[in-house]
Order: sequence, then C-alpha cells, then structure tokens
Amino acid sequence: MRGQIDERHEYQREIIDHLVKENGYVERNHRDFDKNYALDRELLFEFLKDTQEDTLEELEKIFGDDLEETIINTINNFIISKKGSLLSALKHGIDINNKHLTLLYGKPATSFNPELSKLYDENIFSVMEEVYPDEANKERVDLVIFVNGFAIISFELKSNSQGQSYKDAIKQYRKDRNPKNRLFRFKAGCLVNFAMDTEEVYMTTQLDKEKTFFLPFNMGKGEGVNSGAGNPIFEDKHSVSYMWEDILKKDTLIELITKFIFIESKEVKDQVTGKTRRKERIIFPRYHQLDVIRKTLGDLKINKTSQNYLIQHSAGSGKTNSIAWLAHRLASLHDEDDKVIFDNVIIMTDRVVVDRQLQKAIMGLEHKVGLIRVMDDKCTSADLKLALESNTKIIVTTIQKFPYVVDLIKDESNQSGVALRDKKFAVIIDEAHSSTAGKDMMAVTSALSSTDDFYEQDVQDQLVQEIQSSGKQKNVSMFAFTATPKPTTLRLFGRPDKHGNYRAFHLYSMKQAIEEGFILDVLANYTTYETYYELNKEIADDPELKTADAKRQIAQQIDLDETNIAQRTKIIIEHFRDHVMSELGNQAKAMVIMASRKAAVKYQQAFKKYIEDHDYTDMGLLVAFSGKVQDGESEFTEASINGISEDRTAREFNKDAYRFLLVANKYQVGFDQPKLTAMYVMKKIAGVNAVQTLSRLNRICPPYDKTPFVLDFVNSYEDIEEAFAPYYTTTLLADTVNKQLVYNLVEKIEGFYVIDPMSVESANRILHKSRIESRDKKNLNFYFAATQKKIKELDELTQQEIIVTLRHFVRCYEFLLQVSSLNDIELQKLYNFISYLLKYVDISRPGQGYDLTGKIKASKFAQKKTGEHLKGTKRSNPVVKLPIADDIQLGEDKKKKLSAIIEEINQTTGSNFDKDIAVKSMLQLRDLMMKSGDLRNSAKNNSEHDFELSYFDRIDDMLIEGLEHNKEFFTLLLNNDELKKEVLGTFAEEIYSSLRKGDAR
Repeated sequence: MRGQIDERHEYQREIIDHLVKENGYVERNHRDFDKNYALDRELLFEFLKDTQEDTLEELEKIFGDDLEETIINTINNFIISKKGSLLSALKHGIDINNKHLTLLYGKPATSFNPELSKLYDENIFSVMEEVYPDEANKERVDLVIFVNGFAIISFELKSNSQGQSYKDAIKQYRKDRNPKNRLFRFKAGCLVNFAMDTEEVYMTTQLDKEKTFFLPFNMGKGEGVNSGAGNPIFEDKHSVSYMWEDILKKDTLIELITKFIFIESKEVKDQVTGKTRRKERIIFPRYHQLDVIRKTLGDLKINKTSQNYLIQHSAGSGKTNSIAWLAHRLASLHDEDDKVIFDNVIIMTDRVVVDRQLQKAIMGLEHKVGLIRVMDDKCTSADLKLALESNTKIIVTTIQKFPYVVDLIKDESNQSGVALRDKKFAVIIDEAHSSTAGKDMMAVTSALSSTDDFYEQDVQDQLVQEIQSSGKQKNVSMFAFTATPKPTTLRLFGRPDKHGNYRAFHLYSMKQAIEEGFILDVLANYTTYETYYELNKEIADDPELKTADAKRQIAQQIDLDETNIAQRTKIIIEHFRDHVMSELGNQAKAMVIMASRKAAVKYQQAFKKYIEDHDYTDMGLLVAFSGKVQDGESEFTEASINGISEDRTAREFNKDAYRFLLVANKYQVGFDQPKLTAMYVMKKIAGVNAVQTLSRLNRICPPYDKTPFVLDFVNSYEDIEEAFAPYYTTTLLADTVNKQLVYNLVEKIEGFYVIDPMSVESANRILHKSRIESRDKKNLNFYFAATQKKIKELDELTQQEIIVTLRHFVRCYEFLLQVSSLNDIELQKLYNFISYLLKYVDISRPGQGYDLTGKIKASKFAQKKTGEHLKGTKRSNPVVKLPIADDIQLGEDKKKKLSAIIEEINQTTGSNFDKDIAVKSMLQLRDLMMKSGDLRNSAKNNSEHDFELSYFDRIDDMLIEGLEHNKEFFTLLLNNDELKKEVLGTFAEEIYSSLRKGDAR
C-alpha cells in the first residue's frame, strides 16, 4: 500500500522522473520560461538548428543579429492573430521572407523515407515544474509540458491522501489562473490544461475564470454496461498512471497534435439579441475517443479487411468527431508492410447536418483538396460508382443508399481501369442517426406498403438483412456505430469473448456518459400516468396546499378511456404549460409518441382545437409520420398537415414558434434536439425501441440546467426497467417520491441551522429580477458565502451529510414539481436558494462552472404586486419574465387589524414603524412559532383555549430568537405585555389550526 503522497514533491517528482527516464524528456528549470511568449527559447533554437540549419543560415544573412527576435516575433504574431493559433503553427509551420520553418515533425505514414523518420526523432519534449506564468510571480503552475520549446500542456496536481482532489485543482484553474496570461491564452497558449489527482483527470482547452468548463479524461471503470466514470484501481501504481505512461509519450502527443486536436468554428445565435457570432473552441479528444481510434487502427494493421467492427458508444460520446477521426485515419492507414489498407472510405449517415459537421471536422484535421466528397440523397448508383472509382478518399452519402453500396463494391466492371471489387473499402455506418430511413432503405428489395407494420421496420434490422444477404465481403470492413445494438447486430458485427458471447469491439456505456455529465438520465424523472394521478390526487386532497382549478381537474380523470382524445390532450397541454414550457429560458419543447399514424392525425386536430379554444398563441405543433393516412374521405400526409415539405420538419421544429412534435414511428431514433424537455408516451414501447425513443430527451442544453420528464400513459415501470437493463442498470425514482419525503428533507435541512431564512428571501428577490446586475451577483455571493461559512464550521462528516441532504432535496423537489400540482411558495424559494448554493459551494466540480447565465429555473408562482396574486389569463405572453415568489399570504381583515394596531403604537409611543415592514416581521415570527415542536405537541393534545396558554408562554422566547428581523419593534413588544398579546394574538387561532392539521397529516 502507498503511504501519504506529497503533491508537490513525491507525486510531482514521480511524474517528472518517469518522463525523463522512460519517455526521453528533458527537464528544464522554470527560469528558462519566457512568460511573454509561453516559450523555452533555448530549446526552440536547438530544435531549429538540429533540423533546419541551412534555412537558419540563409535567414541569418538577411536578419543578422536580429534573427532570433525576428523568428520569435513572427511566430508569436501569427499565433496570437485572429486567424492564427499555436496548433496551426505546430501543424503547418511558418514562413519568413519566403523561407519555411517547420516547428514540429509528424510521424511519417510509411518507413520509405528514412530522412523523415530521422527528423521526427529530432522533436524535443521537455518538462518544467513550478512555472510562473504571470508578471508578478504570484501564480505557480505545477507542471508544464513543452514540445520544441512551445508550452502545450499545463498540470495542476493534487494528492488524495493529503485530503485534496482534482476538484481543488479545478478550483485553482477557475479562481487563481488568469486566462489573459500568455501561457493560458486561448488558441495561443497551452492546447489543454489538466486538473489531476492520483485517481482522476479532468481537462479544459479554454480557461474562462469561474465559467471554465472541465471534461473528464478518465479511462472509465467497471465492465460492460455497468462501466462508469472514473479509473480502475491498481495495486502497484496510481489510477492515473496512464497519463505519463501513455498520454505524455512522445508518439502519443505528436499523434494528438497532428491527427486529433483541431479548432472547431461555428456560428452561434445569441438568444437575447438575435445576433449571430462565430465561436471557436479547441477540440481535444476524450479518453474513449482516443482509445477507440487507436485500438481500431491497431487491430486493422493485423487483420486488415478481414473483420467488421461494432462501436457501441452511447449518445453523448461525441460520435461525429469519432467518425471524423476514424475516417481521416482510415484514409491514410498503412499495414506493417507499408501498404495502404483501404482505397476508399465510405461514411453512411442519415443527416445532412451531420454530413456538414463531418466535412468540417475532417477538413479541420487535414487540408487536402478533394479529400472528401458529400453526396446527397439525389445521387444515383451511377454517381456513387463514379465517386468510388475516382481518387476521392472519403465519400459521405446517405444510409438510404446502403443497398447500392453493397451492390457496387461487388461490381466487376472497370471503366476506370480498376474494378471496384478489386478495391478495398472501409464502410462507416452511423446507424444511430437513421431516424427516417425506412422506405428508402427497403426500396430496392421491397414494394412500398401503406400499412403501419411497414413503418415499424427497424433500420438496424434492415442493415443486418442487407449485409446477411450479401455475406461478409473480403475487401470490405464495416464499422458500425450504435448505442443500442440488437442481438442480430452483435452477432454480425461483434467479436466473441472468452465465454463465447458476442460483444462490441469498443464500449462507451450509457452509465458512464450519464455519470460524466454528457447526457441526462431520462429515467430520473420517468413516471407512469397511474403514479402521476396518485400524486396529484394526494396533493389535491391536502387542505394545506393550494391547487389551481386546472390541476384539480387532472386528478379527476381516474381511468382514461383509450379513445378519449380530448381528455389526454388537455392533460398534456396543461401539464406542459404548467411544468415544462418555461424551462430552458422559455424554449422547452415536447415530443408526443403516438400509437399509430391515424392517432397522430386525430391528436393533431384535438391539440389544434384545444389551443385555439384557449387562445394559446405560443403553442405551435407539427406532426411526423410517413406515407398517407385515410380518414373517411380525407387523406392526410405529414406535409399536408404541417404545410411544409417533410425534409423541413426537423428544421422548423427548432424554431421558437413550435412546442410540440407528434410522431408516429418517426424521429424516435437519432433525432438530436437539445430543447426537447418532455415526452408524453401513448404507445407500447419495449426493448431497443424503448431505449431509443426515451433517449431523445437525454441531450444536455448548455448553459441551461435541463431536467427531462416523461409521462407514460401505456407502459409500466417494469417494462422500462427491463428495456434499459442491457444498456444501463438503473433505479427509477418516481415510485418512491411523495410530498411528505420532501417536507421531511426540509425539516432535516432546517435542523442543521446553516441556511438563514432572510438570505433565502433576499436571494430570491435578486434571482427573479428581469436583469441581474454586477452588484446583485456580489450580493448573491455574499449570501452563499455566509451559508458556506456556517457549513464549514461543522465537522467534516456533518458537512458531507448537509451537502448530500441538500442535493437529495433538489432532486426530489424537481421531480415532484414536474409531476404534481404542488404549489408551495416557501418550498420554491428554498429550492431556488439551495440550487445556487450548491453551485457556489461546489465551484470545483467538473463541467460548467459557477455561471448565473441561463440557470434560473422559472417558477410557476405569480408575482404579488398590490396584495393579490396575479392569475394567468387564457391568452399567454410569449415573452416570459421570471416572477418573484412573495410569501405574505395575509387576509385583508387581519392585515387591516395589524395595520391599525401598528398605527396606534406609532401614535401612543411616538414611534415611526413602517407598517409593511412590521407586518412582515410578525409573519417571520409566526413562521418561527409554526416550527416549534413544543407548540405542535400542545396543539395536538389541547383545546384552542388551553393551547393559547402555552402559546403566550413561548412568545418571549420567539421574540428573542427573531430579534435580528426587527430589533426595535420586537424590543418594544418584549417590554409591553398588553401590546405583545394584542399583536401576536392575531396569529394564535391560525397557528393552532395549522399545527393540528399538520399533525393529522
């Protein structure tokens, strides 16, 4: 067993020693670091002299003594320019006075040219510890990795055995590292920054203070579908030893720089201003992406085209980039004899948008003209044949053309001099995106059918059928990407393990993707209609809780008849309006899974009528189904109902005007719409189909905190658990949560005495402002910091218990709010406060940092303005402002009575107490008394008259406890028994009644 590891000495030295002794690094002193250029000048010029001495001599004749400064400034000016970057300089070098300087030599594809291999070996890798990146020498970075003098990677190291972890390193990057320092400057400084302890690794490619986004760079641990986040535990070495034993090897780093890392550029629309801007980010592969490419290439070098490959990667795995990297590498892959393995690479995908993403990703990796050709769904088999016969290495086409491809690669004709059957092909199938491939896919082998059975055909089954009918071609290797392989797919593409079971060649499980935060757990808020009804009935019958009329009516529908479309339409639309619509900055959308195409038509008509009858102006809906539906004398198609062509449905649904998409066997696989927040299921789904359907909700939607919700009218919990079991072992929450559990958690939280009710009030006032200013953020930070300080004053075990309890409360409350008519303003305020408190307290967590932008979950509670709560009108306003939850629920008679008493106090004592503030202070005092265990017992066991005796006995204690709320007014009451009894007697009946009812509950 290892003893305690010292972060800055033993652990740090262990890494450096390995790099120097095993990896051939040079250890350098931090004084060699030029912080203005993030450079080790001496090693840069040592590399240039060793590899390009003639060019340097020619440049020296021109620039003389200024040569070194000229080269450094030319490089730096390019790197920090808008269109330049360190990555580009390393990949492509720079030109000075028509002379080219190479700054990094990539590994040659073959061993034909010994000179290139020699130059590759001349790359100089070095490491420095304790590097100061800032002018004031206040910051100190644990480790910096250099190649040919350029800083490319930084490390912040922590030791778990000393009570610190990668989270402390993340916090250091967010709080203590200045993104403007040259070492950390985006695109110009380090390509990647690692936060690492002895067990886990996280990375970021762009520092942005507290908003910095960190991704895991862990191997994963566990086996099969139960593999999750983190790293394996080894007996004789650290769990993160792969970092210095593999990732920091020279070969690996050069492969990463030349073959993997690229700068993604895309246009982003500002949701507030509507303006479009170009956003760039450095893409560094996650561990599983790097792993699958390297393992696949290694296997191909041995087996060449004899095998097929099944890549079982969950949604959220970064599949587009994985496919781009794989295609790029396959296009230039040579075997051990330096022979090209594949002549052509064919990518089959169903989405035009993915085609563009693939093209951008591949072109970002390699800038060769004609490397890739995209062929749309209008291309014929003849067009495909010409493309395959040409020198184009990568051809992207639609999966509907798969039968053509299968036939073509067996073609013996040779118009171009080379028969296609004599060429070698890599076929990459992006199966998981094949949401609409049905009729086109089977057009070659089947006649079109108008029955629903035809449209039920699964794309995965169709692919298997096509391949099985043709058999494995010796000149073709297929690479199938899917998150949910069927048994037939596993049998066709998988490899047998030692037990004889067929498995995927590479796995990135759904469990790991969820644990690492790349997708959401759609089962976390899955509920059946039976549970939904019971929860609402329980709350509707509870006299302490307020329920809106529309929500009460939901609980009356005990047993919905299958054909009662109007009832279900009402439930879905009103649930969406109450619980879902305001999510994601009022951009949330829903999908309704229909039992048939005819049902889709009927429900579309019902939805449309209900929306029009209620004057809802922001509830646009679209339908999606294939073929034609005959209803009486009328004939319907997707295009005729929507008023647009089928190929535009997905794009239109992305617009703000549309909220609902009613689907019948379409868009249930591969449809990628991050704004999808709710799903209403009215169809029996099972197995792979259930997983694929529900997984439409699992996309994260930064910067918003998205909480997906499923209301299922047909299936049972057991059905869904069984469906997910082969892909992700999970526990459903819905059948264990009720409102009492949430209130029990609140009591437990209050028992810790760390959250000040006044802080909750003040924070909510700020959180619900239409615009949060800089001063507001400082005030919020003050409230959260004060709470954090109270938590940290407790022992470590209690601190952990508090955080776990707070998270449990947030989790359960979010679920209950989505499925029920729970309407407790105080609970919502507490939820708002705790949600942000957890973000503040845990600034060191991975993923997105502490950022208020887009994070506020809009509550459904109206803002109190003139003593009354505003009620929603039938006509909705598409621009939603976040309401403030005000807790003063005082009847007008009592309010007038209290106001009169305070007015009298002011007159008789010469005081000037503000009536509204005094009333609010008394309400806070009332709330303290409502929480008294003694008073609860008294209310339970006594009449109202006897209860008043103990009530007035407790008043002094409560006034002292609440003194901070209104010191002057409460002191006056403490010193005047008559006033005290008159003022606080106002609440005696109310408190007695509430405590008795609460106990009866």
